[in-house]
Amino acid sequence: MPRRLPDHPNLEHLKRQAKDLLAELRRRTPAVQLTDAQHALAREYGFASWTKLKTHVESTKSSLAGRWRASLQKSRPHALNPFRMASLEISVEGDRATLVFVSVDPRGEEHRGQPTVVIDGHHHAIEHRVGYIAKWLGPGVLEVTATKDSHRTGRGLYEVSPNGQALTVSYVRSSPDGLSEAEHCLVFDRMLA
Repeated sequence: MPRRLPDHPNLEHLKRQAKDLLAELRRRTPAVQLTDAQHALAREYGFASWTKLKTHVESTKSSLAGRWRASLQKSRPHALNPFRMASLEISVEGDRATLVFVSVDPRGEEHRGQPTVVIDGHHHAIEHRVGYIAKWLGPGVLEVTATKDSHRTGRGLYEVSPNGQALTVSYVRSSPDGLSEAEHCLVFDRMLA
């Protein structure tokens, strides 16, 4: 029975697996080469060759990756977070996503940030008892839950449209008393390279 690839396979992790397999194979057959180990690993995952496995992994890269510009007409920002312009650039490498955002508020002040999240479904502490949990809910759907003292304080959802041309980012933030919520919903259009 073939091994199962994770939903978002990491090529670097597969290369390490191939090198580990190479070391194991060389204990029995010293003349074995890296290409032999790569081929054997690809077969374990149900692929005819390393090239086919690599092509598959490259094709599964998240549709979130890319450059996005907020549509003022389609977005519904929270009243406390209005903007004149917002852009987002997302890169996904293995189980990490980096989100570079730039926004300009109504006064013309620019705001920037560049958080990186580990997408593994586990809690990650940031600082001052604040943390997050990030996980894939499906292809092109990322959920990031904000926490403080291990309690949920908000939930962000990044969802790419079926045609891959729009990204909806919705964020619901809970008040400290847990009774009220504030919603922020931005719709981004994919920018051409």
